[in-house]
Amino acid sequence: MLIIRTCRKILTACLLTISCTVSNAQDLQDVQLLTEAYPPYNYSSGGILKGISVDLLIAASHKMETPVRRDTIKLQPWARGYRKAVEGPNIGLFSMTRTEARENKFKWVGPIAKTRIVIIAKKSSAIKISSPDNIKNFEIGVIRDDIGDQMITALGVPEDRIQRGASANSLAKKLNADRIQLWAYEENVARLFIKTNDLDNDDFVVVHVLKEGELYYAFSKDISDQLIEKLQKGLDQVKMSPGKIGKTLYDDILSNYL
Repeated sequence: MLIIRTCRKILTACLLTISCTVSNAQDLQDVQLLTEAYPPYNYSSGGILKGISVDLLIAASHKMETPVRRDTIKLQPWARGYRKAVEGPNIGLFSMTRTEARENKFKWVGPIAKTRIVIIAKKSSAIKISSPDNIKNFEIGVIRDDIGDQMITALGVPEDRIQRGASANSLAKKLNADRIQLWAYEENVARLFIKTNDLDNDDFVVVHVLKEGELYYAFSKDISDQLIEKLQKGLDQVKMSPGKIGKTLYDDILSNYL
């Protein structure tokens, strides 16, 4: 009788353990997914989230058999989303340039696409940047906590030379109006914001390249390794899955925006 009771206790404990494990298992649908206006990677058009990163994430989630709905992804200013992703819990933020300084702050899935962080000036200013030290001589605009902000801060640009904004639209306008002399941002994204503000891209030039890297999905550190591995596998499958003739599904997504 004692043996039977002992076995029952062991069985009950095992069932409770299994139940807790299942209930605590993370799913992508349990993660709060955040992004910003960063075309062509992620942006809102007509109230609908679009972009390379958005479409790629949805495609990868379907490969995981836990599809993410487009309307569950929240658009926020970058600084707010970045702070939430650092603090957690259960936050995913994209698209983020993966750097050594950010490496241990997040868990990563990607890459999404190649990226180039540059410094842009008005062509008429005739500004030349022969070395990173030259940047300190100019008023420079950045998005708060964006990779451009972090990189020029690391270069030692004085705080009184840095104008931090919440939107790329405002910085594009400031650069055109000579309220700032330089703008540190992702090249493709900056060019699109220049265009959407009815400005001529031919009037602006890249005067320095800060970094060439890759964009990733970044997750708060509390997200389980199992979920990260599962999403990475889904992303890898999208990159290998056939799309149009001679192309992959990933290539199809890129071609819709680039």
